[in-house]
Amino acid sequence: MKIQPGSPTDTRSPARAEPYQWLAGAGLALAALMILGLLTLIVAQGLGNFWPRRIAEFTLRDGSRLLGEVTRQEYYHPRMEALTSLTTDAREKISAAGGASRRRLVRTGNFDINGEDFRWIDDYLIVKEDYPSDAWLLERQEWGPAVGYFRGLVRDGAKVTGDSREITTVLGDLLAESRILSRRIRTMERGTLGGLNDRFEKARLAAKRAAMDHGEGSPEHVKALANAAAEEERLTEAHRSAQPVLDTLRASNSRHRLLIVETGGRIIPERPSSSDEPVLLSQIVRAYPANQVSTFGRLAIYLDRWWEFLTAEPREANTEGGVFPALFGTFMMTVMMSAAVAPFGVIAALYLREYAKQGPMVSAVRIAVNNLAGVPSIVFGAFGLGFFCYGVGGWMDRLLYPERLPAPTFGTGGILWASLTLALLTVPVVIVATEEALAAVPRSLREGSLACGASRWQTIRRIVLPRATPGIMTGMILAMARGAGEVAPLMITGVVKLAPDLPLDGQFPFLHLERSFMHLGFHIYDVGFQSRNAEAARPMVFTTTLLLIALITFLNLAALSLRARLRRQHMPSHF
Repeated sequence: MKIQPGSPTDTRSPARAEPYQWLAGAGLALAALMILGLLTLIVAQGLGNFWPRRIAEFTLRDGSRLLGEVTRQEYYHPRMEALTSLTTDAREKISAAGGASRRRLVRTGNFDINGEDFRWIDDYLIVKEDYPSDAWLLERQEWGPAVGYFRGLVRDGAKVTGDSREITTVLGDLLAESRILSRRIRTMERGTLGGLNDRFEKARLAAKRAAMDHGEGSPEHVKALANAAAEEERLTEAHRSAQPVLDTLRASNSRHRLLIVETGGRIIPERPSSSDEPVLLSQIVRAYPANQVSTFGRLAIYLDRWWEFLTAEPREANTEGGVFPALFGTFMMTVMMSAAVAPFGVIAALYLREYAKQGPMVSAVRIAVNNLAGVPSIVFGAFGLGFFCYGVGGWMDRLLYPERLPAPTFGTGGILWASLTLALLTVPVVIVATEEALAAVPRSLREGSLACGASRWQTIRRIVLPRATPGIMTGMILAMARGAGEVAPLMITGVVKLAPDLPLDGQFPFLHLERSFMHLGFHIYDVGFQSRNAEAARPMVFTTTLLLIALITFLNLAALSLRARLRRQHMPSHF
């Protein structure tokens, strides 16, 4: 019997479904283009941030001069009253361009002198543009970059003479010497003396604990007091012995200065209150003649800035310097979160899939787990603050650290509570992925194992779990990708703006779970929205975002590699 098109017996797909397929493909292509465009913007802005630019000198119509790096430019339509002072030729030129004029954003630096880092310059205000050979850029420990004209190098009170190449070589040697001295000073202050301070504080708390446990005046209390007094005496003697050494090192680190003047003739000072004292070399991170550096020299500066960014601590309200504490904190928090979420998620999924009797109760639990995945992350942060920080942490302080109260140890934000909070946030993802992986294991393998005399747990451990491991790793990858980028829960459970002491160091007990930490996601928020200068923070936002994406990609690739290895290991053989 011939089937008529459109009749009830015609089961063929209608032709009108094809446009919907094209629409779905177009939507996928649009989403891919949006993602690609965003990544391209982040990569371009992030990689180009540290490339050293030339320094331009602008002579304006009012006779003033401006010196700095041109960071970006844009076209806009100036107001007509702003053009009244221009010549007829200049106004005609702007009119011919449709009333549009170009303006450039110049990073002038010298915030301690001028009170601003950036300034917009309109092209119609510029009389002359030059790139002077004696223009230098200084990157300082404080007050941001400085831009000015090189006027000399003072070494041990005497001015160094010679050509620019010789002076640059001497300056590089002196800067290297200054870094070594600064590192020695910091080692003594934070290492030697800081370690003695910690020992004295522990002895003092031990005496307080002995008084609480055994009573004041008890033999244990008297012994602890004597130990604290000995530690205090040792600390005092160490300070007395170290002070002359520190004074000598600081004096040696203050012998050399760099004479740099800005366009108005004022010296770049050591500090804003001492305008007649040139800047110390110990305050300079990097200095170079921006318009004399070759391409290879610029590449060396570029790579050196990247190395500083990855290995140093931040400075200038996190808008300069490095992000190593934030990078380390993000990595450590993600690892701890993964270590916490994996057993809980897998055990919960195993019980729901393999042990629990299927019924309304189990269905309700699955619905609750799926709903948890849609709860806003800040709600988990509030729960973590109340339950982990104030609840569990407060109980631990009363039980283990009563001598430290009312100052909290675990009863406040820390990397442990932040990791557990994010583990709760991501555990629904792991549960759902693990259940799907367990359901994908053929039932015949379970029945064959049970038929051979294996118990249910032996079947799960030796047959089911190995074959479900790749699927479980998929859930872990999704959990890491979400947890590593979360910021809202961390803001109230342990992350801070600046934490120079890492959660993992060489001081016993090495892993300090109670310490606050830095996070790349919060660092992006802090730099982008809490900085005093949005223009100075903008490049650092893109660079830190690029680093966060690279870190998440690295963790995901490591997990993908492990998943592929497990999949090859447990893939069934075919004959």
